[in-house]
Amino acid sequence: MEVQKIQSYILEKLHRELPEWLTYHNAEHTEIVIRNAIELGELEGLGTEELQLLQTAALMHDAGFLSTYETHEETSCNLSRELLPQYNYNPAQVEAVCEIIMSTKVPQQPKNHLSRILCDADVYYIGTDDYNVFSNRLYRELKYRDPNLTNEEWLKKQVDFLRSHNFFTESAKEKLTARKEANLKKLSRQHHTKTKNHRDFSFADILLMIFGVATAGFALKGFLVPNHFFDGGMTGISLLIHEIYHINLAVVIIAVNAPLIIMSAFVASRNFAIKTLICIILLGLCLFLVPYPVITSDKLLISIFGGFFLGIGIGLTMRGGCAVDGIEVLALYTLRHTSFTISEIVLGLNIIIFSIAAFQFGMETSLYSMLTYFTASKTVDYVVEGIEAYTGVTIISGNSERIKEKLVNEMGRGITIYKGERGFLPGKYEVHTDVDIIFTVISRLEMRKLKNLVYAEDPKAFVFASTIKETAGGVLKRRPPH
Repeated sequence: MEVQKIQSYILEKLHRELPEWLTYHNAEHTEIVIRNAIELGELEGLGTEELQLLQTAALMHDAGFLSTYETHEETSCNLSRELLPQYNYNPAQVEAVCEIIMSTKVPQQPKNHLSRILCDADVYYIGTDDYNVFSNRLYRELKYRDPNLTNEEWLKKQVDFLRSHNFFTESAKEKLTARKEANLKKLSRQHHTKTKNHRDFSFADILLMIFGVATAGFALKGFLVPNHFFDGGMTGISLLIHEIYHINLAVVIIAVNAPLIIMSAFVASRNFAIKTLICIILLGLCLFLVPYPVITSDKLLISIFGGFFLGIGIGLTMRGGCAVDGIEVLALYTLRHTSFTISEIVLGLNIIIFSIAAFQFGMETSLYSMLTYFTASKTVDYVVEGIEAYTGVTIISGNSERIKEKLVNEMGRGITIYKGERGFLPGKYEVHTDVDIIFTVISRLEMRKLKNLVYAEDPKAFVFASTIKETAGGVLKRRPPH
């Protein structure tokens, strides 16, 4: 058996021909499995020929990825039957290698000693400190094939796999089980935390919705409505209809927002739509049933504090996962059918609202209403974002692999990777290397933690940050229009 010759040929072929999106099942993985298999094989006391068969099976076990993904084990066997005889493997040895390869197919079912060793070598990483590095590589690979795979789903898959997994050989059990259990414990804590935080209706969400609706009702009945002031968004449209046609405000708010609630189920999510429906109905009940006192008739105080309390109410409901003003849903729907940004769409709608107010009730009322809107908008910004306003951070480091793992698993942040080059220093322009450039989004409060994490891994890392002005991709994460 000419093991070294076939190994050189296959590894070179894997490095050259495997697609880049195979971030886990790549040539490096094969090299690692070969080392792990030899290590465990020696600990298990294998003889020379057995070690050679094991090494060959480790080499060939993922060669099938060169042409297929789903049935790569069978393809690896077919490739082995084609190539191994050219390197002085007899038919019995070829079939022995194929039997070992097929044992690695999930769920693993090894039928002999060599198969049990390769199965343990194939998932050796789950019992090491580098578990997160390799699991993240596997996640990126699976995410490429299934873009809908979420972090939460992947975390659950990992927990379920580690709970059900047992090493087959005594050497692997002794060497790897303790660290595997520690990894499982850490993952279980993360899964429990994420599950707890992602309930559809948490007690905190309910409290935020109730206080938000009550505060918004206070702003409307205590400041704006008695003094014929307006606001932007769907609330402004409701106030205009109420003032012009004298229809009960509670009924108008529910009626105006109803189509947008239905639309939000498709534009945002069903959960968001249900929460928003509850908020709008609660606001209508507050306006209809609660006898809010009229606070003042001073126009400046009405503009400032009416907007302030309305902003607090809207901001609290947004923190609770819903909205008492559906203009952002309308803006998001329009965004998908036009080339305008969300800010431009919201601005256009509000110009129409305040223009009608100026025509119907005078320029002074319209200008004060603009001040109300401005105050409410800034208050919402603070309540929703506040000291948690988001910052984009770019990290350039020669130790990017460890930093990526820390950002994802310790800080719980998503990351984006750009392929780049580093070096090009004065006097050493010709010296440069490939590097993964990391981009992530954090809150300002997390900046110090991120820097400490990065510099602990690489004191020479280059880190720079920029303010995130506007994002796209999620209703609740986007800068609020109110």
